[in-house]
Amino acid sequence: MFDIGFSELMVIGIVALLVIGPEKLPKVARTLGHLLGRAQRYVNDVKSDINREIQLDELKKLQTQVTDSAREMETSVRKEFEGARSAVETPALSAVDELNAAAKQISSDMPAKPVA
Repeated sequence: MFDIGFSELMVIGIVALLVIGPEKLPKVARTLGHLLGRAQRYVNDVKSDINREIQLDELKKLQTQVTDSAREMETSVRKEFEGARSAVETPALSAVDELNAAAKQISSDMPAKPVA
């Protein structure tokens, strides 16, 4: 975060000792440590929230892709089913029509039975 070396920390510590005084310096250092800890926890919480949002966005995109793929698959399966159905149904219907016509032909060719 900050690029502070040991020599800079020494200078800051000496200046803080001169300005704050030796009696209050431990209390100020402790308070500063607590504040820095809170700030780090806050930054970590914000980072984790951002990461969760990014993952959620990626999952939503993945869900959309999977849904689109499933719809495309369903459409292709329906088309194939309809094609196969028509390929089987059309000859079967024509065969039924031919059988009905043959049955009518046979029934019309047969002499009527006299009623007793």
